[in-house]
Amino acid sequence: MRKLKLFKPTLLLILAGILIFPMLADLAAQDKDDNYGKTPTEMLPYGNYQDAYIYHFHEPQLFTGAGREKLPPTDLTEVRIGLLAPLEGNVLAPQGNHMLHGATLAMEEANARGGYMGLPFVIMPHNDVGLWGAAANEVVKMNDEKVWAFIGTIDDVNSHVALRVALKLELPMINTSDPDPTFTETGIPWMIRCMSDDRQSSYALVDYIHIEQGYNRVAVLRANNRYGRVGVMEFRDAALRVGHPLVLEIRYNDGDTDFKAQLERVRNSNPDVVLLWGNALEMGLILNQMREMGMEYPVFASDRAVSPVFLETAGENANGIVATCQYNPDADIPELKAFQKNYKDRFGMEPDVFAAHAYDGMNLTMDAIHRAGLNRALIRDLLTDLKTYQGYQGITGEIIFDASWNDIGLVWMAEVQDGTFSFSQSSWEWK
Repeated sequence: MRKLKLFKPTLLLILAGILIFPMLADLAAQDKDDNYGKTPTEMLPYGNYQDAYIYHFHEPQLFTGAGREKLPPTDLTEVRIGLLAPLEGNVLAPQGNHMLHGATLAMEEANARGGYMGLPFVIMPHNDVGLWGAAANEVVKMNDEKVWAFIGTIDDVNSHVALRVALKLELPMINTSDPDPTFTETGIPWMIRCMSDDRQSSYALVDYIHIEQGYNRVAVLRANNRYGRVGVMEFRDAALRVGHPLVLEIRYNDGDTDFKAQLERVRNSNPDVVLLWGNALEMGLILNQMREMGMEYPVFASDRAVSPVFLETAGENANGIVATCQYNPDADIPELKAFQKNYKDRFGMEPDVFAAHAYDGMNLTMDAIHRAGLNRALIRDLLTDLKTYQGYQGITGEIIFDASWNDIGLVWMAEVQDGTFSFSQSSWEWK
């Protein structure tokens, strides 16, 4: 009788284990899926060894200040939205003007539908000349112009500066073009970014180069600026964590035309492949010099290679190069095709990735104004609530925000074939 009594609790424990084990497995999977920035677990710092003591960026930063009680003005004749972008006097001016064109097209279409309650939307453009203080001053000017939100900018340093001024002015900021992974890590609850960052691009490149293609030794030649430093940092760390440390990381300056000294060091490092990270012109020049020097390594590149400038500069040498891109311009999305046609009709050129994301960002901004009314705090609430625009379907595809308001949507691989880019979805998955 005693044995039977002991048997029953044992049996209950076994049954409980059978029932609970799948639940624990599900919880473990949920923890794994909760990695910040869509980071694969094998690429987390110490992710293969132990959990962190504290995890950041899993919960959005709250804004508990005043402002929601403010009534909209009654004497407006237009609804202003600012734009900060490199428009002239800057190496990124071509991309900045694409930003302006994309935002303008979205605004013109909205005005053709009636604007905001009969009032026209108006863009207040401001030039980002690449200087910290100047960027801050331009945001202050937009505040003086009484904009309800602003879009911008591309330069990562100036994006950080503009964001801090936006915090002081309590002015919603929608970033559509800066891929700096640290931008949203400020935790400032007055911005969203609707463009995938260099963290996502780095994971895609690490997976493609090391896992899918099976290469081991990567040498990096990067721009000596924040875009090159922070972008390559994410690639370097992710590659190291899957067992492939860089064999070389070497720099060059924007505007350089002779890269022979750096390329000799690349050759001496005996890499399997070379990764370039910088602006389109310099990457094209580097590629040409590599081929002139007989360096036939496979070459991969950062997202700014997806540009007519790169194709024109590198010519036939560009064939076979693989880069990342934050959207697929060949996607079968009717709204994207209409945008491309309308953009070319309106501006006489094909839109680029900056134009497409600016178009989506402007539409998000105007929709938030329609929903919230003319109140900055309420506009901010809608943009950052992780519900209203979660899964927003733009012309660039589905926009997915994490808890730091960073877009962690799809990243695409772009391979040059016969002088043009061919796009395919990156093979890495968030497991």
